[in-house]
Amino acid sequence: MAFEVEGKLHRVFPTEQKSANFAAREFVLEIPDGNYPQLIKFQAVQDRCGILDNFNEGDQVRVSFDLRGREWNGKYMTNLNAWRMEAGGGESSSVPAQSSSRTKTAPAGDNFPADPFPNYADAPPVSTDDLPF
Repeated sequence: MAFEVEGKLHRVFPTEQKSANFAAREFVLEIPDGNYPQLIKFQAVQDRCGILDNFNEGDQVRVSFDLRGREWNGKYMTNLNAWRMEAGGGESSSVPAQSSSRTKTAPAGDNFPADPFPNYADAPPVSTDDLPF
């Protein structure tokens, strides 16, 4: 399943050679989320490690990634595997890449909104308390 998200490149780590045949490079993306931005760690593997070479920390980027999960010794792990990165510039989004045509127009004559699920991210917080709990 492919997803896409836009944010600020917060941290880039060097490529690590995990084994003779496997290399991985991690990076952190800062994604706005109301009062508390989210710092999300991604990884690029093998030949995709080079997608970070043309970007610097602080750049606005759009990342295409897949969700990957596995079980190891009774523990479950999830990875966000980045496979494409390009310069960003607009409003951030975390919409699955497959459903990019989310805003469809209503059939003629119907009084339905174009987007039945509007983005309420800009709504004021319910409380002015700045504590996260």
